[in-house]
Amino acid sequence: MDTDDTPRFDQVDWEAYAGGRTARLSIKTKLFALTVAPILALGAYDWYAVGERETVFGALGAALGFEGVFEAGGLDFVVSTVDYAFAATLLLFLWYIIVPLYQHPRITRYYWRRFSRNRPALVSLAWLALVFVGGLVGPLFLAPPEQNVLVGHQPPVGLSIAEANVAQCVGEVTNGRCTGTWQYPLGTTRGGEGVFKSVVYGMTISMKIAFITTTIVAVVGITVGTVSAYAGGWFDEIAMRAVDIVLSFPTLLFFLLILFAYGAGLGMFIIIFSVFGWGGTARYVRSKALSVSEEEFVKAGRLSGASTRRIVRRHVVPNTASSIITQLTLLIPGFLLAEAQLAFLGLGDSTIASWGQLIAAGRSDLSFAPWIVLAPGIVLFLTILAFNFLGDALLDAVDPEATTEANR
Repeated sequence: MDTDDTPRFDQVDWEAYAGGRTARLSIKTKLFALTVAPILALGAYDWYAVGERETVFGALGAALGFEGVFEAGGLDFVVSTVDYAFAATLLLFLWYIIVPLYQHPRITRYYWRRFSRNRPALVSLAWLALVFVGGLVGPLFLAPPEQNVLVGHQPPVGLSIAEANVAQCVGEVTNGRCTGTWQYPLGTTRGGEGVFKSVVYGMTISMKIAFITTTIVAVVGITVGTVSAYAGGWFDEIAMRAVDIVLSFPTLLFFLLILFAYGAGLGMFIIIFSVFGWGGTARYVRSKALSVSEEEFVKAGRLSGASTRRIVRRHVVPNTASSIITQLTLLIPGFLLAEAQLAFLGLGDSTIASWGQLIAAGRSDLSFAPWIVLAPGIVLFLTILAFNFLGDALLDAVDPEATTEANR
């Protein structure tokens, strides 16, 4: 008589061996929650305890008894809801992108070797790093651009303009022409705002749009796409019909309705283009997840009794991550260009120093002060081009199948 009580393969609860069926938070999730908690607490304090004419750091410093500390550190600015969301998305990027790359040096070096073969992508990465650092650190060292009509239309360093076109020349006047000065290295607008400062502050706006909008699109698109592909049936049908509605909805028309009803703030732009921008990502992720869900290791997971949540989280999403990252990278230029187009048409938030607003401010002075348009226009062009180069290079680096198809 067989007394062996060892269960057969198909009777083993493999979920129990993998840590149980109860959901457990990963160390990255715990660290993210720990670091994002102060941001949420600061936002709650700002919402409930800070007056309309106070700044959150000013009120916090007064409450703690050291009023001048935050002001001396350059933290006396108004913190908006978009700023809190931007800080949270930076932490997401840190814990779920940067830290995993650091934890897996071998695979990181492998991808870097493949990525570094693309020279334009390396230049693009350096440019985007400059934009990121400039947008993140620049406002801490540069005061916001302020209007001063007396110094309007100052030329950039190395250029000159007829003295009759400026109210007061900051630089030297030679042969009736006002020359540029390092006080305004990229010149000034009609209102006397420094173009260089406006470009730097525009980097901050662009990074906020890129990180926040892409994060929302990624969360919604990946969730809908992967669950729809794996669940199938009626859920897949309903999800794909919702995607069809989102893709066919006139986003610009809806933005105009919101504009006239509530105003065109940066936060409203991010919300609208996030809500109506996840459809393409969901459909793309679904197509990738469908192919992965038919792989043998996924079928083995089903046979071993793994739950749908575990299969999606441990198998489907990781094996489609490379395609998802490149897809999201290629979405960012569209969001940046949409904001610039709306701002150029006068439909954006006029209170922010975005590149689109700066281009719109200089279009009437293009004949004699082209630097007002050219400086932000060139930076916007290079940034969009860099994201496109970066997305193509990432696709070649992390998706060997795409490289194989391209070489055939």
